Amino acid sequence: MGLPAKLKNFNLFNDGLSYLGTVAEIALPKLSRKMEEYIAGGMSGPIEIDYHNEKIEMDWTAGGLVVDALAQYGAVQHNAVQLRFAGAYQHDDTGEVDSVEIVVRGRHKEIDQGTAKVGDKTEHKFKTTCSYYKLMVNGVDIMEFDFINGIEIVGGVDRTADMRRAIGM
Repeated sequence: MGLPAKLKNFNLFNDGLSYLGTVAEIALPKLSRKMEEYIAGGMSGPIEIDYHNEKIEMDWTAGGLVVDALAQYGAVQHNAVQLRFAGAYQHDDTGEVDSVEIVVRGRHKEIDQGTAKVGDKTEHKFKTTCSYYKLMVNGVDIMEFDFINGIEIVGGVDRTADMRRAIGM
């Protein structure tokens, strides 16, 4: 039996620019599916029909003013901003470190600049809505979602390839 790997450190990059020492907290994207309960004659109980991914968002908090991120607000393209989370997850039983990367592309939906008070903590909170998501662990692709192009790859399996072919993509 092993102990779980725990996040020991991280960095966030915005279009390649490191925010080391700037970003204090990140709410990593929640992955969820749009499902609908279904039951029909002959069935002894309901099942859930899986339709698609629900929207993906990433929330992150900067310790103060980050002008380049503020300048991205109102970006016209759905994938105008690329954020990359690089996390170091360490196993307390072996000391081994797993490299976890999450890359998203999207645009800032909301910027909360908090309150301005002399001598108080100044935080800016960003909500980035995403049209692209990719998770890698130790350099291995685990998941990749490209909503615009209908791509959904999990564990190396392209789960939407047949549907894209069926509609001529």
